[in-house]
Amino acid sequence: MNEISQIIQETTEKIMKDLCTKKVVEDAELGHFPKELWKTLVETGMTTIGVSEESGGSGGSLADALAILRIAGQFSAPIPIAETLLSNWILSKSGLPLLDKPTTIASAHNGSEIKFHENSNSWTISGSAYDVPYARYAEAIVVIGESEQGNMVAVVDPSTCQIEQGQNFAGEARDDLYFKDIMVQSKLVSRLKDINDTHFFYIGALVRVVQMTGALERILELSVNYSKERIQFGRPIAKFQAIQQQLAILAGEVSAAKAVTELAIKSFEVGNGEKQIMAAKIRVGEAASLGTPIAHQIHGAIGFTEEHSLQLSTRRLWSWRDEFGNESYWANKLGKEVLSLGADDLWPFITSMNSKSVV
Repeated sequence: MNEISQIIQETTEKIMKDLCTKKVVEDAELGHFPKELWKTLVETGMTTIGVSEESGGSGGSLADALAILRIAGQFSAPIPIAETLLSNWILSKSGLPLLDKPTTIASAHNGSEIKFHENSNSWTISGSAYDVPYARYAEAIVVIGESEQGNMVAVVDPSTCQIEQGQNFAGEARDDLYFKDIMVQSKLVSRLKDINDTHFFYIGALVRVVQMTGALERILELSVNYSKERIQFGRPIAKFQAIQQQLAILAGEVSAAKAVTELAIKSFEVGNGEKQIMAAKIRVGEAASLGTPIAHQIHGAIGFTEEHSLQLSTRRLWSWRDEFGNESYWANKLGKEVLSLGADDLWPFITSMNSKSVV
């Protein structure tokens, strides 16, 4: 880790510790957007990490941006930081101005087709997108769709859209958007050369993998600490072999998640990360499936209560594992790709998943 990356991570951790408390997360689930947390992230440049200074960003690498999301996942940050970072990355590639306001992304991957039609000095957008994160709180929506000229991206004012509110199991806003021939100025629309709905789906899966890895790290930390504090039969439950065994299993799952996530990030940075992202979404989803029951078993009944913070992380793990394809979806997709290979190509495919092939 270089000095800049270390500063970014240390700054993010401090902000989250100070401003993303359990109460802030709980209030957000009741509909109160954490404005102070968002303001501080903007002021420190965290919403434009991963975009070069020449393009108006704060500099740093894509890995730095994803590190912010891992830390946000650790703290169950109830803000569209993932969507805003991803939006700014897309906008920078499209030559559109970056945004420091709460932003989300709408595409056709989880809705109907989104169509762009060019007029004399504007564009018309029509279509829909479902389960869009934090759309009700967004001050801008980055919309990805298709036109006769190819893939397009636009910055849309949320007030021009119809928004139907919903939420996932974690209490996070997941809203449906409807674009009914809305007009957008040409200066807010651009051609997307390298990104389409399929590419965006892979990127979204990588983002959720990173957030889930952060949440897994958090439940391991909580479980270890609780096992040292909880006294049973005159000694901490961490002294019991059965608890030690379960903690070892949980630690192994978290380590596996971290390793496969790191591989997916490195692969994506060099431009050939699709199969690594598929593998990461499968493996991290499995880690969540195995890890969350262990964490709750160690905590006992208290882990399910609102008074304890464990449920904030585990509810997000259960929700995020289904977003941008669950492990079954990606296992089927990866399996079909493997089956389509000939015998001569199978071993090169397997070895290409190794981290040494992407560094």
